[in-house]
Amino acid sequence: MRITVNEKRQFAASASKLSAMVRKRSSRTTFFFIILSIIAFGTFAPVFAPLPSISSQLYHPHRHHNTKKVNRKFEIDNDMFWKDGEPFQIIGGDLHYFRVIPEYWEDRLLRAKALGLNTIQTYVPWNLHEPKAEKLVFDGIADIESFLKLCHKLGFLVMLRAGPYICAEWDLGGFPAWLLDLKPSLKLRSSDPDFLHLVEKWWENLLPKLVPLLYDNGGPIIMVQIENEYGSYGNDKAYLHRLVSLARGHLGHDVILYTTDGGSRETLEKGTIRGDTVFSAVDFTTGVEPWPIFKLQKAFNAPGKSPPLSAEFYTGWLTHWGEKIATTDADFTAAALEKILQRNGSAVLYMAHGGTNFGFYNGANTAGADEADYKADLTSYDYDAPIRESGDVDNTKFNALREVIERYSPKPLPSVPSNNEKKGYGPIHVQKTAFLLDLLDFTDSTDVVVSREPLSMESVGQMFGFLLYMSEYTAKRDGGILFIPKVHDRAQIFVSCLSEDTGGRPTYVGTIERWSNEKVSLPDTKCVSNISLFVLVENMGRLNYGQYLFDRKGILSSVYLDGENLYGWKMLPIHLHNLNEVSNGNPILRVAYSAVTKIRNPKKLKYQSENVSNEPAFFIGHFSIDRVNHVKDTFISFRGWGKGVAFLNEFNIGRYWPLRGPQCNLYVPAPILKHGDNVLVLLELESPSPDFVVGSVDQPDFTCDSSRLSVHQL
Repeated sequence: MRITVNEKRQFAASASKLSAMVRKRSSRTTFFFIILSIIAFGTFAPVFAPLPSISSQLYHPHRHHNTKKVNRKFEIDNDMFWKDGEPFQIIGGDLHYFRVIPEYWEDRLLRAKALGLNTIQTYVPWNLHEPKAEKLVFDGIADIESFLKLCHKLGFLVMLRAGPYICAEWDLGGFPAWLLDLKPSLKLRSSDPDFLHLVEKWWENLLPKLVPLLYDNGGPIIMVQIENEYGSYGNDKAYLHRLVSLARGHLGHDVILYTTDGGSRETLEKGTIRGDTVFSAVDFTTGVEPWPIFKLQKAFNAPGKSPPLSAEFYTGWLTHWGEKIATTDADFTAAALEKILQRNGSAVLYMAHGGTNFGFYNGANTAGADEADYKADLTSYDYDAPIRESGDVDNTKFNALREVIERYSPKPLPSVPSNNEKKGYGPIHVQKTAFLLDLLDFTDSTDVVVSREPLSMESVGQMFGFLLYMSEYTAKRDGGILFIPKVHDRAQIFVSCLSEDTGGRPTYVGTIERWSNEKVSLPDTKCVSNISLFVLVENMGRLNYGQYLFDRKGILSSVYLDGENLYGWKMLPIHLHNLNEVSNGNPILRVAYSAVTKIRNPKKLKYQSENVSNEPAFFIGHFSIDRVNHVKDTFISFRGWGKGVAFLNEFNIGRYWPLRGPQCNLYVPAPILKHGDNVLVLLELESPSPDFVVGSVDQPDFTCDSSRLSVHQL
């Protein structure tokens, strides 16, 4: 999802007029793998279990191109959509299966049905389904076929955004990060033959799964999108034509292919394929007059083949860390939608339900002028959508939009479901189990990569999370100045001296952030041996939009100490569980929780109880749910904590950063919880709360550090 540069300016200009729109994302080695096994290999079984309740109830057409045709047809003629020979108005909404756990797919779809929607639009993120080259994932939260069949069962049509680029405020715009490490470097979103070869292989796995789900074959898919807002990025028509050829080769010539571009002549010129081969849809800022843009849209479609369609009607907006939560006025949004519907235009709400950026999959943006102007998206993708992150529909925006949609619905809308019950389970006392750096050992790990210069995360196979770099230097008077010209995205710097009384335990000396890139003064350390330098780099989410899309992570330049190049590096990946990784049934999981609180290194006991600022550490806490019917949605509050990643019952619920704000609480769907003991694991990077307590509460909170936050507008 994105709008063009011109539309960004329009939005900024109109914001002042429409202020109502805004209200003011060794033994040490053994111990290390035991503690990390809690979150590196485990997967909470219910989230990724098969879905018999869905698949057993749905049709199972044959997966072949010669699937028997049924008497169904979705087509475009006379500047209208036609479904089985009758005029049809698309009133749809984006709802992304990968931002909702599978157990809640039906719940969220039923709420979309109650809103009055007849069509669901969803992206397909390539990186979710192929996290490693040729390692395909189509189960659990990546079970796209079950999601589409569920849409069909509930009476929805589907507009499928197959990419290969999706944007979506999703890491690297949906591209797998391993593409960034291929040599020679690929030119993404282009007719580069090497890039297109990989797209072809990906679509050979994806598109055949869609054939039996096409509308003409008895399924829900009425349209398949080619690329996404390409006119805001490039002008390589050969690339677009090749994608169309690939799609037609798998899906046939009956399904409608479509593009979506911003509603300006420039973006439509670059992003569309004229004629009747591909239908050109538009998107534009909510609140601008839609019908002049729909008139422009006609120029990029064949005569009679241009039904007015806003393929992204914005119900809200995204939010980055360090900004006030984005909100838009409900009545204003509803009135803008009615301007489209009242003249038989079609619209797809972006978003109908935003959901959550679980794991490490959130995206990021720049202002466009410089890739250092970096802003990562919140874990929450609430988007101020009518169906809130937790599924709540008892809000003014849902009611206002439903009232408008109901006026244009050919039949009465379903009753509105109640909000799901939320429950706060109270304070959760956590225990520090170890400092992260105390657990890492560069001398006894098969994962260590050695290089003269530091390598990117992708080059050492670490696609998400964290990578630890280590080098050495000779002690100098006055310590020295450390400079890393290019680090993506955030680096914490530590030094240690084996000859000191601390036994060489690393000491924090500073942080280098991509957006400020300040130099760090190293301490004057009297050390008879070389000083060890540790750089812990966090990948905070790859850019998902714009000219700097090719966003490698880690240290991407030489490292300089007092102006001289520092050579000789070791790199150690830190394996933390991501969203789509499935457990292999490692038996250590059965004993990890009990073992981790018992194992101690006596040499370091004096440090375990200290609350040392800026020291990454693991914390573990337990809370009990005494009755099955008390297992409800909840939120984990990190107010008073610093920055980190949280895992609940082995599921990565996302990043927290209340120091930066605005998001204080992480949403936890009830199916992640369980009757009995629940285990919370935190990797806190810098400043735990002094009382070592987090809270389980019953509502979201986007007010952290609100005193210095600004509203984000494009």
